[in-house]
Amino acid sequence: MIRHCPRTRVRLALGFLAALLLATLIGGTLSGSTHIAQAKQRLAPAPSTTASPTAPPPSPTAQPAADTIAPSPSPTVTVVATATQRPPLPALPTLRSVFAAGAPPHAVLTITPAITPTVASEAPEAPEEPAHSALDLALQSPLATPSPTAAQQVTLDIWSLLPTLTPTAGPAPIADLLAQPLPISTDPDAPAPDATVDSPLPAPTATPQPAPTAAPTPDGTMRTVRVPVLMYHYLSVPPPGANIYRQDLSVSPELFAAHLDAMQQAGYIAISPYDLLAHLTQGAALPDKPVLITFDDGYRDNYENAFPLLRERNMTAAFFVVTDFIDEQRPEYFTWDMLREMSAAGMSIESHGRNHVSLAGKDADYLIWQALGSLETIHYELGVRPRFVSYPAGEYDHNVTDIFHSAGYWAGFTTMQGATHNSDDLFQLRRVRVRGTTTPEELLRLLALDW
Repeated sequence: MIRHCPRTRVRLALGFLAALLLATLIGGTLSGSTHIAQAKQRLAPAPSTTASPTAPPPSPTAQPAADTIAPSPSPTVTVVATATQRPPLPALPTLRSVFAAGAPPHAVLTITPAITPTVASEAPEAPEEPAHSALDLALQSPLATPSPTAAQQVTLDIWSLLPTLTPTAGPAPIADLLAQPLPISTDPDAPAPDATVDSPLPAPTATPQPAPTAAPTPDGTMRTVRVPVLMYHYLSVPPPGANIYRQDLSVSPELFAAHLDAMQQAGYIAISPYDLLAHLTQGAALPDKPVLITFDDGYRDNYENAFPLLRERNMTAAFFVVTDFIDEQRPEYFTWDMLREMSAAGMSIESHGRNHVSLAGKDADYLIWQALGSLETIHYELGVRPRFVSYPAGEYDHNVTDIFHSAGYWAGFTTMQGATHNSDDLFQLRRVRVRGTTTPEELLRLLALDW
């Protein structure tokens, strides 16, 4: 399989390919340096000679390559060099692609010249375009992926390469050709290349990815703000026989609707985590009575019950999801289609890790796997990068905050009780736990606390 190599090696390989052609040309058809000088003069910007080269059809053909790399023979490229009248200079995109893909070091180039140039000096030649390096033109063409199953046959004009090459007799390995320098033309006005190849190959196309959003640049001002961040989990009635944790973390849809109505009647405005961060880092304005609603774990009842109630009241919330649980299609958790709908409706979809394992005390490799795995999965599925993390089970340490920060997260939410946040401690934002027994009146009391 031929692999890609740097552009410089492409140019070197093409240059010395032409050198081999020149060597064969000198040995077989030209009788000394006089013919080369005449050929160069023929290509001058203001020529005074007329060339009438003849080119018999190429006789050798390339042998098909084997289907597998080993132990198949070395791949070959048959090049048929043809003397032309110059304009327009043939391009070498497919030949370039063969060498740009990186032929193995043991590959041998089989050069088959098929030209018998003649130079006439009786009649002046019409003005021509300025000479351009065929190598330079070839490098302007898009790369194509060469086929490993057949040798390529390429037609090129060797005359344009004569002024800069040193002949070398006989076929040579690619590794030897790449070891020598070659002057490169940098003419920006070179014409668009074209080439004749037996089997043209398509150029690869890149899939565009959404550009990541830059983090807000702090303005240098230290800020402290009191914004209650409510922490919900289940949004459903617990099933019969549920354990104490399930009962404690479950808020019924009716109770949640009462919570939302009570907050709106008291003048609270739901904001996003991005609004909170913009205020802490840049002083962006917040409502008089802001509240941030969050949900941990990514339970499906959040989509079935919480999302419709929020949308009915034109309120927003942040949902911290466990990406591996969604990928595993666990029935009690979100699906990606649900999250796409919620994200399109203005909900924030953020990270709760990959598998809801405590992050405290873990080594750096494991934390990177958690941070980047969750981030890239959400980005891939939803087209937006999560910028906030809620630590699973509320457990974390300085290594956790450092690695999530380095991975591109902007802030982290804890389970520590409180509503006061500082701009110099963005990865330890506090929250207010909402329980299944929290009445609307109790919720308003918690929202009003200065803690």
